[in-house]
Amino acid sequence: MTNVAEKAKPDVHKPDVKVKTPAFRISTESIERLLNFASPLILLLIWELAARLGFIDVRFFPAPSKIFSQLLILAENGSLWVNFWASMQRLFWGFLFGGIPALVLGVTMGLSRPLRMLVEPLISATYPVPKSAILPLVLLICGLGEASKIVMVAIGIFYPIVINSMAGVLEINKIHFDVSRNFGASRWQVFRTVALPGAMPLILTGVRLGIGLGLVLISLAEIVGAKSGLGYMMWNAWEILSVETMYVGLLVIAILGIAFSQSITELERFIVPWKHGR
Repeated sequence: MTNVAEKAKPDVHKPDVKVKTPAFRISTESIERLLNFASPLILLLIWELAARLGFIDVRFFPAPSKIFSQLLILAENGSLWVNFWASMQRLFWGFLFGGIPALVLGVTMGLSRPLRMLVEPLISATYPVPKSAILPLVLLICGLGEASKIVMVAIGIFYPIVINSMAGVLEINKIHFDVSRNFGASRWQVFRTVALPGAMPLILTGVRLGIGLGLVLISLAEIVGAKSGLGYMMWNAWEILSVETMYVGLLVIAILGIAFSQSITELERFIVPWKHGR
């Protein structure tokens, strides 16, 4: 019995086994960033192989290598940068004039039920109207100058931000507003410390959607009535049958879309870290 008990007794002098951890470990955020950039590169690689092997008609779908070569030519002669900055300026002012009022109105609608009942039907009625369909009306009212392009971008950005801002405030738990009122918070303090931070995840989603729609509308507006911009560059390339230049414009807009989306994602990591922690 004694020998059996001694065998069953654990060896207290046995050294602890240490699990070796790898010296180099890639974080989850780094993997996510790599995946975000991998999918466009894989698509371009497949496109390049299909063009070189003759699977697609290079007259209409030139190889990405030729498109990048044309991009370098346009960058060297300066025409790409002129059109790029023209579009970016219109997008900036359109976002300023459309996004800020939409943010204020959306959060206020979420806080005020009477205002929401008054304004929401107007938004629901005008939002489904195709923005391209009102371009002739905007040109008639604002003319062929810069104002019509900025107004088109502002209209496109307004709706996603105002709808998402209102929805974000309505998603906040009511107890947060009750606590703020019990502590005697003013309306401005409730707006600034409760409604705005609580609705920020959906607000940033609206900003992401709004910028994407703004890029679409600025290209459309520049095609119809402009002498500069990425949309004008693509339309002019179509008129002279420069297919590579058309794809350069599309490529730049696609890169802008990725850049804006990634910038908003990085901003979310700082402003709403709990969203990325799920």
